[in-house]
Amino acid sequence: MKVNSVELVISAVKRDQYPNDPMPEIALAGRSNVGKSSFINRMIQRKSMARTSSKPGKTQTLNFYLINEQLYFVDVPGYGYARVSKKEREAWGRMMEEYFTNREELKLAVLIVDLRHKPTQDDVLMYNFLKHYEKPVLVIATKMDKVPKTKRPQHLKVIKNQLNIDPEDQIVLFSSETGEGKDDAWGAIRSIINK
Repeated sequence: MKVNSVELVISAVKRDQYPNDPMPEIALAGRSNVGKSSFINRMIQRKSMARTSSKPGKTQTLNFYLINEQLYFVDVPGYGYARVSKKEREAWGRMMEEYFTNREELKLAVLIVDLRHKPTQDDVLMYNFLKHYEKPVLVIATKMDKVPKTKRPQHLKVIKNQLNIDPEDQIVLFSSETGEGKDDAWGAIRSIINK
């Protein structure tokens, strides 16, 4: 998909701040340091639209990016970051739960995991949470450029087994560095929102 326009419309913390146009939304979830911002920037062909940071846990709001005036990417706070207070984590949890459970425009959740490592307990919880609310999930296994081609199938198998992937959900290998997997990711997103 050719991205001609991207705009950060709002950073929301509660429902009455969400955009009120009826465009499909794709939520992006993942651990704090998994490369969510790099994934977004590569997908929308912008170097620093989504802020990347050496400090995990920077995203503390639901960031709504309007793409080509057709759909939203919604960047949600990363999870599993220990330096955030319990109170803050609980507030994020409530904010995310409200969004994932009540938002009709949410058509797809993208769960970003690191191809090099076995998904964490937090990744498993997030995947199960999304499936509990019957959301279609696209799993993006990022950092594929760091895994030799011959070893990728075995890493993929570990992810599938650890998350206990629903046969209806797709996994796409992705590299923010090289752009490999970008067309596959857009293809998977389009096929779900065009259903």
